[in-house]
Amino acid sequence: MATVELEHVTKIYPNGVEAVSDVNLQVAEGEFMVLVGPSGCGKTTTLRMIAGLEDVTEGEIRVGDRLVNDLSASDRDMAMVFQNYALYPHMTVADNIGFALKLRHLPKDEVRAKVEEAARVLGLSEHLNRKPAQLSGGQRQRVAMGRAIVREPAVFLMDEPLSNLDAKLRVQMRAEVARIQRRLGVATFYVTHDQTEAMTMGDKVAVFNVGKLQQCDEPQTLYDTPANLFVAAFIGSPAMNLYRGHLNPELTRIRIGEQELELPGRLRGLGALQPFRDKPVVVGIRPEDLNSVEDGDGHGTAGAILQGNVDLVESLGSEKLVHFRLDAERVSGVIGSADDDSSEGLDAGEIAASAATVGTARVAASSRLRAGDETRLKVDTERLHLFDPDSGDALAGPGRVDTTAPSPAAA
Repeated sequence: MATVELEHVTKIYPNGVEAVSDVNLQVAEGEFMVLVGPSGCGKTTTLRMIAGLEDVTEGEIRVGDRLVNDLSASDRDMAMVFQNYALYPHMTVADNIGFALKLRHLPKDEVRAKVEEAARVLGLSEHLNRKPAQLSGGQRQRVAMGRAIVREPAVFLMDEPLSNLDAKLRVQMRAEVARIQRRLGVATFYVTHDQTEAMTMGDKVAVFNVGKLQQCDEPQTLYDTPANLFVAAFIGSPAMNLYRGHLNPELTRIRIGEQELELPGRLRGLGALQPFRDKPVVVGIRPEDLNSVEDGDGHGTAGAILQGNVDLVESLGSEKLVHFRLDAERVSGVIGSADDDSSEGLDAGEIAASAATVGTARVAASSRLRAGDETRLKVDTERLHLFDPDSGDALAGPGRVDTTAPSPAAA
C-alpha cells in the first residue's frame, strides 16, 4: 500500500504545447481518485506520467517516499487497466490473469492460488478455461482487472475502462469496480470523461480543463461548491442553468433578463459580493432548485419566481425534466473544443454567451406541464450560485464560506 503525490507536475511536448500545467494532487492509501474532464483536458496525459509512459517535464511524482520520475513503468509497482482490455486472445482467462505472475517465475501453485482468488473476487471462477472471444464485454473487463489485481501493486491506474460497454452494463460495472477497489484498499487513479461515473465512484474527483486542475474535492463538495464556472457547468446532470445577471446597488435583488429575484439575507451580507454592487454577475441555478408553480399555488413565492415557456418535457418515471425558455441571456462555462491534449482551448474562467435562452428544471412526476405551456418556476434562492463574469470564479453558493468577511478577532 502507498500514497501517491504529484507536485507541480507539468508536461510540455517538443512542439511547445503544454498538455498538463502545474498539477498538484495527493492520493492517500486506499483512496479512489477520479480524473475527469472533456476530451483533450490533460487527464490521460497525467495518468500516463504517473504510469511512466510519458516523461515529466517539470515537477515530481512520489509513491510513498520514493521519487519515481526516472523509474521505468515496470519498476513503479503499478498495474494499469486499459480501455481496450488488452487481453491475449489465444490464452484462457486463467492464463491471461496469471501472465504477469508467470513472467516473475513464481511457483505454479502460487500462481494458481492467486488466479483462483482473483477469479472468485471478480465472479470469474466458472470461466477460467474460456478464451476472451467467448466472454461478454463486462467479463472481459473483469479479466483485465483480474490481471491487475493478482500483481498486488501499490497503485491501480485505470484509463476509461468502462467506455466500451453498453449503458446498462457500464452502470453495473462501475459499482463492481468501486466495490473491488474498496475491498483491496489500493490507491487508485481512474480516468473518465463521464461526470456521472466520476461522481458515483470517486472518494475524490479531480476536474481538469485544458491541462489545468480546476478543482479537486469530494463529489458532493464539487456539486455544492464549484470553484468556478467550468466546474459548475461540467458537474451535474442536467447541467446547471447559467444566466447573465445584474445585482442592484443594495444587493437585495438580482435581475435576470427582464425579471428579478429577491436575494436572501445570507447572500446580501457576503463580503465577496460587495464589489459587485450594481454590476453584472453570472447566476447559476441547479435544475432541482426550480419547481413549477401549478394550479395557482403561489404561496410563499414572492420574489422567487421566473416565468418562461415550456419547450419540451421529458418523463423519466420518477420525475420529469422540463426544458423552458426565458427572456434572459444564457452563458456556459467554456469546456474546450479540442479532441486531444495538444489543444490550447480557453481558460476555465471564460464564459461564452449562447443565443439559446433555454433552461432545465427537474420537477415532480405528477407535473402536468406540456410543451407550449407558460410556466412559473419557483427558485430556491437560498441555493443560488453567483460567479464573477470576468474571472469565472465563484462568489457565492449554498456551501460556500465567506472568506472575505472579517474574523471575530479582527472585528
